[in-house]
Amino acid sequence: MRLFKFLPKRIGKLGVVIFTSSLAFAIVCSVMSIYVNSFVHNEALVGFVFTFLVIISMITHFCIIPVIESKSKSKIFMYTLFLIGIGYILYSIIENFYLFLLIAVAITIFTSLRVASSGLLIEHSSNKKSLAKNEGLIYTFMNLAWVVGPLIVGFILEKVDVIKNIFILAAVIVILAGVLFKIFKINYSGKKKKIDTNIFRNFKDFFKDKDRVKAYILSAGITFWWALIFVYMPLLIIQRLNDAWVGFFLFFSMIPLILLQYYFGYYAGKRGYKKIFVMGYLIPAIFAVLCFFYFESIWFIIIAMSLASIGLSMTEGTSEAYFFDVLKDGQDQRFYSPYNTAIDVGSLGGEFIPALILLLLPFKFIFLFFALGMFLLAILSLKIKEVIESRRKADGFK
Repeated sequence: MRLFKFLPKRIGKLGVVIFTSSLAFAIVCSVMSIYVNSFVHNEALVGFVFTFLVIISMITHFCIIPVIESKSKSKIFMYTLFLIGIGYILYSIIENFYLFLLIAVAITIFTSLRVASSGLLIEHSSNKKSLAKNEGLIYTFMNLAWVVGPLIVGFILEKVDVIKNIFILAAVIVILAGVLFKIFKINYSGKKKKIDTNIFRNFKDFFKDKDRVKAYILSAGITFWWALIFVYMPLLIIQRLNDAWVGFFLFFSMIPLILLQYYFGYYAGKRGYKKIFVMGYLIPAIFAVLCFFYFESIWFIIIAMSLASIGLSMTEGTSEAYFFDVLKDGQDQRFYSPYNTAIDVGSLGGEFIPALILLLLPFKFIFLFFALGMFLLAILSLKIKEVIESRRKADGFK
């Protein structure tokens, strides 16, 4: 039985699956810092817990290279969705912090496998002239979920102040995503004959190439910024408003990505990446500085942080497309998983350092820290190798 016949392209079907799974992840992330705080009752400790999980994720991304190279990417992606769903169910029933931490570590490992396999599925479903555009399309699907998810959370928490029920809803949705993926039959095994099992050599070889390193740092900037939005902004909002406003804020902050991300992906493929990256990192830097000076107004901060997402709509999908574009043929399966540690490095910087700042300085200095980080990334963007996909010969899927 063939569902969604109105989606003739492989990338469209993958987009539906990613939208569904991302909806679950958005729902969970919207309450995760509040959920962790219910165990530790300390804002700085919340940051340290997230930091620990980021370190686990970084280690995992290098350890799973042989798995990614030798196993079917489709099966990895599907099975990890089911396993993450089970983890969310367990979140809804546990009350012990250490048991939570154990489950969180398992979910982190499954998430690393899911991220690596899904990125390769997107690349495999695109040709060389359409990768940036398709990444923009996929991230539009993804961010549509990140608009809807927080909005759902906001309405649920406004009616029922029970965060654990949200995990049950997320579990059902992510398992549904796995079922849809199975129905759509999006297959990609892509197994390599030579498996790269030397973790240290993989690490060393990845960072040999300066273009890969620049793409890595720019990608880290994305999750660096999202740490402010998803970890520290909720903590600030619940100090001044009620819990429901966390969901509403995250809803507003995702709107620019839905409206603009596909356009910027298309533009990058036609005209190149450099200008997109410079503006994309400069915009949130400016808004973060303004939040530092207007810290007393929570409404100004909410509006400014939502508008800052215009910059993220320029860089989120295009940063991954740029990484694939600077790779040589045959390097994707070996280097894509290490590249994803950029997610963790960005999160580590965005979660750990602000936690230290909170131990010494008032909350508003967090905004100054993020402004500096994004400004430095804008400068780095001026030094990247320009790639224009529209000048390439197309091959592969559309």
